Amino acid sequence: MPQTTVPQPENSLQNAPISIQQDVPYGTVDGHALLLDIYAPGDHSSTWRPAVVLIHGGSWTGGDKEFMRGMASFLARSGFVAFAVDYRLFNGKENFWPAQLDDVQRAVRWIRANAAKYGINPDHIGAFGHSAGAQLAALLGMEATRDNSDSLLARYSSRVQAVVDVSGPTDFTTIHDADGDAFFASFFGGDFAQHAELWRDASPVFHVSKDVAPFLIFHGTLDTDVALTQAQELADKLRQTGVPVKFVTVKDGHTFESPEVRRQLALESEVFFAQYLRLGDLTGR
Repeated sequence: MPQTTVPQPENSLQNAPISIQQDVPYGTVDGHALLLDIYAPGDHSSTWRPAVVLIHGGSWTGGDKEFMRGMASFLARSGFVAFAVDYRLFNGKENFWPAQLDDVQRAVRWIRANAAKYGINPDHIGAFGHSAGAQLAALLGMEATRDNSDSLLARYSSRVQAVVDVSGPTDFTTIHDADGDAFFASFFGGDFAQHAELWRDASPVFHVSKDVAPFLIFHGTLDTDVALTQAQELADKLRQTGVPVKFVTVKDGHTFESPEVRRQLALESEVFFAQYLRLGDLTGR
């Protein structure tokens, strides 16, 4: 799945200074370092800012944290500390599901463990994901830590307080075609007929409960990679359960070719995170 590039909206924040730290390790798996980039506001007058974890797409097999540079920069200029994260990619032989979920959950816990260092309010962390990254972001707002074997991070939660789901798959049990079935049977470690529970466990719609995080769901009506019905199903289940959700549809495809739609995504995300991560209360803990 291709990347989403979000240009800067034309507003007074466009040229605000930010600082960027690249390739910061947040963990190690089998000798391989897991890395993230940190985008922070250049104005250091405020402390205890909210944070946002940004998770790239790429069908769980490709892409990297650089895909999130545009959105991370925009959020940093808007007052958030943004963390664009890498995670282990499936190559057909290793890094089977749920390695990717374990990694992004580790990233959230690492951010909480280092909150004081980066001036972050650890109770106000959101997640933004596109495509495969949106599935991971959704689960960050729903699920408790799956792998809590790291004693240094064991006391920190991996749950986030707000989720922006962009073009994300939500129900693998309804996605069936020859190529997709073959891929997911390999990725999940079993085909649907014999291991339906594995496919359900990776599907955000099966984890909806009254205590999940608020959601902004943003999806293109012309998306041919992830059907609009996937977004609609999640939005409906969230509403039925009483979870705050805003569902935005735009006339565009999977990666949003229209500059106007990209600006809308950026601004909708900024407003959503400001509301649910309490951007206006930068000193409150």
